[in-house]
Amino acid sequence: MRTLGALARFRWEGRETLRQMDRAGVESIPLILLTGTFSGMVLAFQTARQLLAMGAEGFVGGLVAVSMAREAAPVFTAVTVAGRVGAGFAAELGTMKVTEQVDALEVMATDPVEYLVLPRVAALVGMLPLLVLLANAVGALGGYAVAVLVGVPGGTYLSSVREFLDFADVLKGLGKATAFGAAIGLVACTKGLRASGGAEGVGRATTSSVVTAIVLLLILNYFLDLLLF
Repeated sequence: MRTLGALARFRWEGRETLRQMDRAGVESIPLILLTGTFSGMVLAFQTARQLLAMGAEGFVGGLVAVSMAREAAPVFTAVTVAGRVGAGFAAELGTMKVTEQVDALEVMATDPVEYLVLPRVAALVGMLPLLVLLANAVGALGGYAVAVLVGVPGGTYLSSVREFLDFADVLKGLGKATAFGAAIGLVACTKGLRASGGAEGVGRATTSSVVTAIVLLLILNYFLDLLLF
């Protein structure tokens, strides 16, 4: 609630937000390129073999593209970011908490939520949809390459994508990514600011952050699917 209040009052650290966007988004690009490409390749490999056997190769591209846009890209990207960025946020804020740096901010009349939490949540909300777009793009390329190697004509694959993939699917997937970004940021920052017990406590908070975020993402994904699709 304090995060929402600070957001409503437009009281946040712009420079810190940009720094966290670079950390959460730009530095995650190599990993997203890898996971997105191989997600598309696996989807294409599994679907192309089955559909070719049934003479339904005209559905391969559409199935891969829709699956990536609706599910694979948002979920896999969010899980990857939760493990990489969320864990880092929890560890960083946990260390600040146990070393009393958070208390020092409060003594200086600086709200830790506005200075520490909001920039990180805003960075994830802003950058995760862009990372999902990237995952969609490289997943489509990886899926195309594998499908062609398996035996699906390239033109047939692309025609299938144009026929079955709606722009609404992409937008709804980006909407899911926005919600996932907020969830990861809030969980990571909450766990970090509640850390106690020195280095061991920071480790527990970091582990708990990743586990809680992934479980929450899977639950949230189900209900968002019911709402959006």
